Amino acid sequence: MRLLASLLLVASLSAETDADRKVVLGLVDTCAQAPQTFEAEGFKADGQVRAIFYDTLPYKGKPTRVFAWIGLPAKREGKVPGIVLVHGGGGTAYKEWVQKWNAQGFAAISIAVEGQTDVDEKKEAKGRPVWARQAFSGPARDGTFADTKLPLKEQWMYHALADTMLANSLLRSLPEVDANKIGVMGVSWGGVITSTVIGLDARFAFGIPTYGCGHLFDAENHWGRALHDNEGYQQVWDGMNYADRVKMPVLWLSWPQDAHFPLGCQAEHYRKIPGPRMVSLITKMGHSHPAGWNPPDSYAFAKSVVETGRPWGGSPAAKTESGTAIAVFHSTKPITRAVLVSTTDKGFTGTRKWVETSAMAASGGGGTTTSAPLPPGTTAWYINAYADTLTLTSDYQEIK
Repeated sequence: MRLLASLLLVASLSAETDADRKVVLGLVDTCAQAPQTFEAEGFKADGQVRAIFYDTLPYKGKPTRVFAWIGLPAKREGKVPGIVLVHGGGGTAYKEWVQKWNAQGFAAISIAVEGQTDVDEKKEAKGRPVWARQAFSGPARDGTFADTKLPLKEQWMYHALADTMLANSLLRSLPEVDANKIGVMGVSWGGVITSTVIGLDARFAFGIPTYGCGHLFDAENHWGRALHDNEGYQQVWDGMNYADRVKMPVLWLSWPQDAHFPLGCQAEHYRKIPGPRMVSLITKMGHSHPAGWNPPDSYAFAKSVVETGRPWGGSPAAKTESGTAIAVFHSTKPITRAVLVSTTDKGFTGTRKWVETSAMAASGGGGTTTSAPLPPGTTAWYINAYADTLTLTSDYQEIK
């Protein structure tokens, strides 16, 4: 009887998971129409950039809206590409982020996915701003997927993904924007959202998950502690569940000493995606919104995709052979130098010591082959190839 009861429970949980995933996969249809927008009173426009609210999905039977900054490039010839920008923990919609993408020739919308505006209530909490919540707010994030026991449509990630898809629909509706050239970029928690939404909304032309990724249930830090036994995350919200649907080009942007997102989890995620990928692990990048949007890498990647349909570079092969690290790079830009980045430490990647040593680079056969001897005791490595100020990284390699 106990065996039968256990089998029935497993079957019930499996059916529930399948039903939840079906709802999540159906979000793109639910969010396909451009939402109604409203001017955000009290927020002064800055050139082409203005503050708005737009309708999103109801929460507990009540209508909700998202606060956002949206802008178009000042100079335009024909339709322009676009991008949806998703903030991280403690962040909000950022006018500056929109302006940076506008300067690169992109229409942009930066959205606030926790029911907030960008008004700081000046109640400093752990050194961070406290953003004022707006009257039509949906759910705020509850810790690290701590709300997965709630009904699916009351969970924060359900609404965050919907907000992102609706922002896509909004940009697509603008006559100045090329609907086939809209990407999505998220920083930290926004990167987690981005790494999931790219497997759900195939209308996006490219994705740039910055720091954030999936496969976090076995991370060797706070993510793993929070998610190791969280079935809701593992079965529904982990972007790995939808990774095989990602056909668009994706840039995985991070750095080796990130204190939040392990390089191994990031690699697990991007290796499962069949579409074109590019990895950029920027030395001493830091973890913040400006650290994510200031490097030239996201802009160069996006431009290459909207102009040619593919990233400007990639690394199709990396291996360890007779104590030597070898990585092949393909690039439309000249590779000026290469370095091996390695560690002899174990444990969480963000706390390991990473050492850079010169790598040899030889062009030929349609690519550049780089190589460097591994220091004795190396536990993990990757090679960075540089095209002027841009960073092109091989797949992350663990040595067991």
